[in-house]
Amino acid sequence: MKKNKIIIGLSFLLLFTAIVPYYFSARPAHANGEPLYVNAEILYLREGPGLSYPILDTLKEGTEMISIEKQGDWHHVQVGQQKGWVAAWLVKTAIGQTDSSTEKTVISQVNSLNVRVAPSLSASVLTKISSGTESKFLKQEQDWIQIQFGEMTGWVFAEYVTVKEANTEKPAPPSDNGQQEQSNEPIQQIDPNTFTVNVNAVNIRKKPDLTSKKLGLATEGQQFKVVSRNHNWVEIEYEKGKKGWIYNFYGTFTKQLKQNPSSEKEETKNFVTIIYNGTNLRESPSTSSNVVVIADAGHTYPIVESEGDWFKIAVNDRQTAYVANWVVSENDSQGTTSKNNTSEAAERKKGTLKGLTIVLDAGHGGNDRGTTGVRGTDEKEINIITAELLRSKLQAAGANVVMTRESDIFVDLRKRVAVSHQAGADAFISIHYDANEDSSVSGFTTYYTNGYQQKLAEYVHEGLASKVSLKDRGPRFGNYLVLRENRQNAILLELGYLSNPSEERAITTDYYREQATLGIYQGLLNYFDDQLEQ
Repeated sequence: MKKNKIIIGLSFLLLFTAIVPYYFSARPAHANGEPLYVNAEILYLREGPGLSYPILDTLKEGTEMISIEKQGDWHHVQVGQQKGWVAAWLVKTAIGQTDSSTEKTVISQVNSLNVRVAPSLSASVLTKISSGTESKFLKQEQDWIQIQFGEMTGWVFAEYVTVKEANTEKPAPPSDNGQQEQSNEPIQQIDPNTFTVNVNAVNIRKKPDLTSKKLGLATEGQQFKVVSRNHNWVEIEYEKGKKGWIYNFYGTFTKQLKQNPSSEKEETKNFVTIIYNGTNLRESPSTSSNVVVIADAGHTYPIVESEGDWFKIAVNDRQTAYVANWVVSENDSQGTTSKNNTSEAAERKKGTLKGLTIVLDAGHGGNDRGTTGVRGTDEKEINIITAELLRSKLQAAGANVVMTRESDIFVDLRKRVAVSHQAGADAFISIHYDANEDSSVSGFTTYYTNGYQQKLAEYVHEGLASKVSLKDRGPRFGNYLVLRENRQNAILLELGYLSNPSEERAITTDYYREQATLGIYQGLLNYFDDQLEQ
């Protein structure tokens, strides 16, 4: 009997020593009951651990949650009486834990910059961000940077952004008398019942599906009443009694409050955003002028006036300076541009280009000769001849044509882009002729960089193919500055190879230029006619 008791006692001891270590080692990193805090302006509480799950609630910065468990990059939490899932990269374990002095900010240098799901050009696009937009730097892998944009994380190509250290200066506390300096920034408030568009334009659709019929177009800054939500779609009332759906990655659940009437003047003031680190602000509107201040990307300055290709800006209350318009992004205080083509588009009839602005960019010029053919042809010379011929056809169809150069002068690439922005171009066409070390290479090519430029490239290329007999190399992606940094619909044409002796002989004739410009004209006409039908 005594022996049996000893055996039972030893059995319990062995069982206890086996269970206890397992219990402690199996406990999750974030134990049940641990407090977490929202570390973003807003954070969506979702039904499940992923961005595709429906949104249950919108949480404000600093809101306390109780951790239940963690799965990968998501926390299962309880907020009050409600349970749901939140993104782990948007929470912290203690208020004030984050050290902002070590954070970095990523600023887009281009408009419609693709934010992708993975660091690859073949990866799906999550959303697009506009020039001057700031996002949080997470990490870098070779030529790609991972950013946090709102509730979303994604990858951007490093060449298209500027990385800067976050401003470590602490804001001044309110004065004792309760008076605070008025801000020119729009006042926003989180509101789950209001959806504000944060991109240049987004389609309103009949159903929560990207293939559904388009009902209209919502533009940046517009606010709509929220009717319902369906996964990543939000149903809005876009007109009285009319409802439609918008993909919710293109906006936020916030509403903009009205400013104090006393600051009404400031609300309409235009400003510029610096998009490159080390930008020179000068004493006068010239690149040879003395530098007053060196500004980094993300800094904004009010515009005093415009002088040619320069903005006169207010550096502070006592000092002004000049900045070139090709190194900044221009906006008004509502984040919109001043151009409005609605009435012009309504007047245009099919088969004409009336009311459209087309910028023609004759490549190279001045001391930049471009390529030189085997028979001695200078590319810069035939570029301008071709552009002039195309201009006459477009003007005859009613277009307003703007040339980036009208003579043999050098024009900086960024200035060419600035001309496109200033004109509010409906289309920007850069004209070139090609070269290759292999003299047997031949054909014509149409390049685009941004997704919104692809359809224009396809139409113009199709028009060219119908008129010229060279080898068709097709519309292609090309990483060219005049396309990459162009907010307008822009393409670059390579109209044949000067490095190919027989092709050079053909493409330098009046007949070829006539046919090529006729094809470009026809492609533009077909493209804009198609826009009227949509």
